[in-house]
Amino acid sequence: MDKMTDTGSASLTIGDKTLSLPILKGSIGPDVIDVRKLYAETDCFTFDPGFTSTAACESAITYIDGDKGVLLYRGYPIDQLAKQSTFLEVCYLLINGELPNAAQYVEFERSITTHTMLHDQFDRFFQGFRRDAHPMAVMTASVGALSAFYHDSLDVNDPDHRRISMIRMIAKIPTIAARTFKYSIGQPFVSPRNELGYAENFLRMCFAVPAEDYKGNPILARAMDRIFILHADHEQNASTSTVRLAGSTGANPFACIAAGIAALWGPAHGGANEEALNMLREIGKPENVPAYVQGVKDRKYRLMGFGHRVYKNYDPRAKVMQETCHEVLKEVGDANDPLLQVAMELEKIALSDDYFISRKLYPNIDFYSGITLSAMGFPSEMFTVLFALARTVGWISQWQEMIADPQQKIGRPRQLYTGPAYRDFVSVDKRA
Repeated sequence: MDKMTDTGSASLTIGDKTLSLPILKGSIGPDVIDVRKLYAETDCFTFDPGFTSTAACESAITYIDGDKGVLLYRGYPIDQLAKQSTFLEVCYLLINGELPNAAQYVEFERSITTHTMLHDQFDRFFQGFRRDAHPMAVMTASVGALSAFYHDSLDVNDPDHRRISMIRMIAKIPTIAARTFKYSIGQPFVSPRNELGYAENFLRMCFAVPAEDYKGNPILARAMDRIFILHADHEQNASTSTVRLAGSTGANPFACIAAGIAALWGPAHGGANEEALNMLREIGKPENVPAYVQGVKDRKYRLMGFGHRVYKNYDPRAKVMQETCHEVLKEVGDANDPLLQVAMELEKIALSDDYFISRKLYPNIDFYSGITLSAMGFPSEMFTVLFALARTVGWISQWQEMIADPQQKIGRPRQLYTGPAYRDFVSVDKRA
């Protein structure tokens, strides 16, 4: 891990006092002004709603350059990993910092495979939910409940406890996600199989039924694996920050990941691909795209699946997702899917229209992922569950890094208070 270095200082004058603030530099990316002593020396806070200009931690896991459309996992470009690696190999990379050699990969894969089953009593847990409960509600509660079943690994100060908890979550959350899906559609649970790969095992648990043999599809399994890679981590986003904030209190890792899942549930975060798919369905036909685009310009509609909070250029994940979308639609005999035709026409217009170009509204990963997951047989309510499944490894990597950081402190954002100043209590009989 390349540590940050001091590259000078910035001067801040408040009244008659001038403060020298160190400027820190990471391996790549913007320099950071260190304001840790600001309050102690000036009695002032910084004000940064949404933390858009604040580095809350030091991290060596994921790097994003939104202006250039760059996403790196431990220094490796996302497109290289998505096309050449596997999800479990990326899991190893995010957790350990380096890609595994052949022996390390075999051992890591074995450790995941042998932990995919759930405690027998855990299956009864699902029966407490209504069948029509939103899958994310079931996921949030179920993942949090893991701490009640695996309380032998809750000591966050014990490296062995942390390791087994991470292995258990990577292994068991796909099983929980598949059971969540099966429960929602009234089908019996399907147990994992040790001879299958990670993505293929998950698809089998979702779509196998007792009435007939399940025939895996390597193209769909590879597409699922690639989707997991593309969603594995994304720096200090809302859900990752939530995991770190919860973890800073010393909360057990299962509780922290459950908190991340709850944050991901928000439509402005993990639900964006569902919203993009709904938009394409609303447009309906390619010939309706121009009118819809004009409606966007007139601010009648929102353009879902375009633009990004961080990326001011083309989302580096979108190109791989587009290719994956075409592969899946071709495999399931749906290459002429009207939603894809609408998507292609909308993309063509948006990438050539000055209105969108000037605003840098480029397609993001959500633009194509909703179509792809729908073609694979998942209802839109499951999209965020699949996002949570993939992001679990990013969350636990970030959590592990935070726990091991000697500079880690309990999260405690400050505020600009604008409520009433000091006032004395008045008894009810004397209030006007």
